[in-house]
Amino acid sequence: MAIQAHLVELERKHKILENELHEALLHLSTDDLEIAELKRRKLMVKDQIERLKNQSDETLH
Repeated sequence: MAIQAHLVELERKHKILENELHEALLHLSTDDLEIAELKRRKLMVKDQIERLKNQSDETLH
């Protein structure tokens, strides 16, 4: 169940980044580089989630 716990943590991080990105987009003064960095980090976490889910599916089959 270590994979499941890791998935939960990654999904929590993804949600936090999503909220940070939403807040940054609401403020016109937010630097474009900061928004790009948040998007990049969010995408990296999403990719990690997908890899872990695929790995989990492979171990089940």
